[in-house]
Amino acid sequence: MTEAAEQFDPRDPSVRQMMRTNEANWDARTPVHLASRFYGVDGARGDTDPDRWFAAFEWDDLGDLTQRDVLHLQCHLGTETLAFARRGARTTGLDISGASVTAARNLAADAGLDVDYVRANVYDAADALGEERRFDLIYTGKGALCYLPDLDRWAATVAGLLQPGGRLYLVEFHPLLNSLGPKPAPGEGPELLLRHDYLGGRGAVRRDSTYTYTDGPAVRGATESFEWMHGLDEVINALSGAGLGITRLRESDELPWPRWPHMVRTPGGWWRLPDDAPRIPLLYALLARL
Repeated sequence: MTEAAEQFDPRDPSVRQMMRTNEANWDARTPVHLASRFYGVDGARGDTDPDRWFAAFEWDDLGDLTQRDVLHLQCHLGTETLAFARRGARTTGLDISGASVTAARNLAADAGLDVDYVRANVYDAADALGEERRFDLIYTGKGALCYLPDLDRWAATVAGLLQPGGRLYLVEFHPLLNSLGPKPAPGEGPELLLRHDYLGGRGAVRRDSTYTYTDGPAVRGATESFEWMHGLDEVINALSGAGLGITRLRESDELPWPRWPHMVRTPGGWWRLPDDAPRIPLLYALLARL
């Protein structure tokens, strides 16, 4: 185990309480996100295109998913989960938030897609899904890992849920993106500055925010949440330690939404920094095989 994993064991009562706080926060976020333009599902359920959350290289990496057993961990509203079902996969989504799972089931039903959704903490996924259940592909990311205190235990969970030869595809916001300030301070220009840790190991970061990363109304009630920072080395070493071999690693300068106001739209519909800004990784994709 890494030092960070030893310090933040998810079985520790204090860490479990933080994760229960996150569960309540995501329950409270769910109606906000359902009403947001960001997700685009309010008033047009079943009409939103789930492919807009994917880069073209993701489908190149994943290949044909027809009749494959696919598990989407930390799926939230299932806006990405639906894309796997549309491609003929036998699809399951898992999320810690009961409100999110209920919303995801409704969205799948409205879209006429057969998706099995399960409410569970990631670390309890094997028990929730069934000890003998195995998948050809596990997909996760885009804001998921920061809510997990222990990547060694996460990687072991993933390995235990994969078929022999099965694959994990992790598409996650780059640690560099997370360490850059999302907004300039008063009197500052648009230059991006390092404001937060890139590496983990300092413990949980407590946040208390009335508004989420989307547009929409304020969060009611549970506004507190906890996050854990993870560098690329921690991710790769956790997967390697669980017996998964890394077969591809990509770093991308594009995001599916404009993190900063001065970002520009790409031909594929995503967003990147303008040409006069440094070209830095904002997203990474990691393909691993058991």
